[in-house]
Amino acid sequence: MAEGIVIVPYDAQWPFLFAEVGQAIRRTLGSAALRIDHIGSTSIPGLDAKPIIDVQISVAAFDPTEAYRSPLMELGFVHRAENPDLSKRYFREKPGERRTHIHVCRAGSWREQFALLFRDYLRTHDEDAAHYAAVKRGLAAHYGEDRLGYTNAKAPCIWGIMQKADRWNQEIGWTPGPSDA
Repeated sequence: MAEGIVIVPYDAQWPFLFAEVGQAIRRTLGSAALRIDHIGSTSIPGLDAKPIIDVQISVAAFDPTEAYRSPLMELGFVHRAENPDLSKRYFREKPGERRTHIHVCRAGSWREQFALLFRDYLRTHDEDAAHYAAVKRGLAAHYGEDRLGYTNAKAPCIWGIMQKADRWNQEIGWTPGPSDA
């Protein structure tokens, strides 16, 4: 049975949960991971979110995949090779483990920069973060167990925030800070 989309209030434990998994990934991948970052809603203090820790691992290239695939699987993550998004490689927790999504992307790619800019913008713009949280709560109530519908319905809000984030980026000359792990 599919599980419903649940948005919960921000949990101050989320950064610690990320740190735990991020440090394990850093120990296992070493220099193969150019960056390891906490991304997604759980990375934004105060933001309501699905209680899923999203980790972005930046690598120099997707090939050879064994530089990250086998080590991540040794940590207990399941490679989701059927993921249709070719701009990343995707891993999930084993069934029954704490929800964790691993997004492996190429360093310097649009995918990498998008996630970091979105996160950093919302970390510094409380009104937009609150608006995003309200949209997510409303969509979760409307879409129930329809994850694809929920994700697609968030897109206009996300792109509106990214337009603001791009202006902010240009105003301050944003660059990503150091890797989180």
